[in-house]
Amino acid sequence: MNRGLLLFAIGPVFLPFWAGICYNNPLTWVTGRECPGNSQEKEERMKKICIGDVEEHVVDRAEWPLEKAREVMKNETIAILGYGVQGPAQALNLRDNGFNVILGQSKESKRGWDKALADGWKPGETLFSIPEATERATVTQFLLSDAGQKACWPEVKPHLKEGDALYFSHGFSIAFKELTGVIPPPNIDVILVAPKGSGTTVRRHFLEGRGINSSYAVFQDFTGRALERTIALGIGIGSGYLFETTFEKEVYSDLTGERGVLMGAIYGLWLAQYDVLRSNGHSPSEAFNETVEEATQSLYPLIGENGMDWMYANCSTTAQRGALDWFKRFYEASKPVFEQLYESVKTGKEAQRTIDANSRPDYREQLDKELAEIRDSEMWRAGAVVRSLRPERQ
Repeated sequence: MNRGLLLFAIGPVFLPFWAGICYNNPLTWVTGRECPGNSQEKEERMKKICIGDVEEHVVDRAEWPLEKAREVMKNETIAILGYGVQGPAQALNLRDNGFNVILGQSKESKRGWDKALADGWKPGETLFSIPEATERATVTQFLLSDAGQKACWPEVKPHLKEGDALYFSHGFSIAFKELTGVIPPPNIDVILVAPKGSGTTVRRHFLEGRGINSSYAVFQDFTGRALERTIALGIGIGSGYLFETTFEKEVYSDLTGERGVLMGAIYGLWLAQYDVLRSNGHSPSEAFNETVEEATQSLYPLIGENGMDWMYANCSTTAQRGALDWFKRFYEASKPVFEQLYESVKTGKEAQRTIDANSRPDYREQLDKELAEIRDSEMWRAGAVVRSLRPERQ
């Protein structure tokens, strides 16, 4: 087979490639076709870009340079609550970009507390308990895990003051507020910036001088400044582009993607193919190379750069014909599963499952067991050896 990218798995997807957008005229496709009914007029605060056949609002650094974001937030104190996945990246990026940032982290979470100290946060100066950080802040970035937000909300809510902003990077707690109990008071702004990638990627791209795409939403605008606060914070954490969404759409798409092609479905497909190859006499190295290694190291990056049509056009005729024939069968087989998945997300079943599982006192121990089963499987033991043989690791 040939080359490409796990577009759906690496999180940060670069606008010029997946949107098919011409930089000279962002309202048209590179083919010159415009969105149906497109007047090519810009809104005062953000541009519209045709993605597919739909006009979407986006904000970029040209419209909102970092200096403008700093000006909007110059009198604000931003408290990052939680130093686990997104917390470190967003806190460090904001700090490096010159924003006034403090951290709220429980000492009982030793891993997060020790990491905060190692990253230069100083107890009593920039590092506080969660309630004290919330009290000191005008913007509270609630970046604990979804289960952690549910558990800590009673500590946070009493310290939110009129005119504050409550910021999320995931729509979970608000979209499923009947399950989480996270119901904000009416006299604050409630906003969202959701980077399209892990915290590791958010920080790595920042340090490399690149941007990560993010979505944004305003759930509640008490001050009349909710939108500008949202955009300023999105630019501050290192977003290259910000795409408009809602809390509900963000969490529905996010949970579907994670359980689907981002992580759950792709691993299921890899494992199924690996097992079929092994049961038909192929060696572990051959099965892994033809299932995972060639995909992640060769094919998926090129798909990310140029698109699937380019990938099909630039592979062997044998691979080309097979891919064009078989993708339809995989589509027909998998679409009903994705429909079931989306319904499970939309009805709150997946949210309830997440809350129940992640709230168990033995959650970490059970998770470690599940991950060990994957790590110790033949497929990933083979993968560890194959990765070690890459030339750059010799």
